[in-house]
Amino acid sequence: MKVLLTGSRLHTVCEEARCPNQGECWTRGTATFMLLGETCTRSCGFCAVATGRPAPPDPDEPRHVAEASRRLGLKFVVVTSVARDDLKDGGASHFAATVRAIRERNPEARVEVLVPDFKGDQDSIRIVVESGPTVFNHNLETVERLTKRVRIQARYPRSLEVLRIAKAQGQPKTKTGIMLGLGETEEEVLALLRDARAAGCDILTIGQYLQPTKQHLPVVEFVHPDRFKAFEAAAYALGFTSVFSGPLVRSSYHAEAVAAV
Repeated sequence: MKVLLTGSRLHTVCEEARCPNQGECWTRGTATFMLLGETCTRSCGFCAVATGRPAPPDPDEPRHVAEASRRLGLKFVVVTSVARDDLKDGGASHFAATVRAIRERNPEARVEVLVPDFKGDQDSIRIVVESGPTVFNHNLETVERLTKRVRIQARYPRSLEVLRIAKAQGQPKTKTGIMLGLGETEEEVLALLRDARAAGCDILTIGQYLQPTKQHLPVVEFVHPDRFKAFEAAAYALGFTSVFSGPLVRSSYHAEAVAAV
């Protein structure tokens, strides 16, 4: 995996975000490709990805991702990106080109896109949806009260609108993910679940926030596994079709199994 990714000049969120499941997923031959470089234009308080001025998009990257997915024999490919507020469409056309390239070179694979909010731009969301991803994912990350502190340049209502627009434009499956342990209350989490479901969200992941470095937000609480199960049950009761909830769950963790339901 490491040799292939390095040789193709590709990045993974597995490495850049210091995911705790990297060893397990790479052993299974799965990875989440991170498009548009390794430098983000935003500075979220929870994320280990570097912030700065990104390089211009690599026009060959969609082809490289598609070829890597074919060589790895992936049947389910997840692609995400850093936030690219410096680009007119936020990187939407690059996502779409990658989905189409995967369809061409690895036609049996299903594709999940985990997108930034594109500043809520409907045309950017439409560009991605029309490329035909199996799953359209945009993470709320945390409850409304904590959004400004956790996702400094993001807006909770705007993220809900991204999910709502994708569903309205015909996306069959939409997905979101959140972290626990940042100081949220039970009622706030339940309110988020209701909001996401009202926006038409089908799939949900819930995991424990882990502080990537001392410069990032501290962990307020390590949430007991029983509470993860309780939120999972609450989400199913609200009508989510697939829920994956546990301390080490991450947005792309076992994405193929979650999407299959």
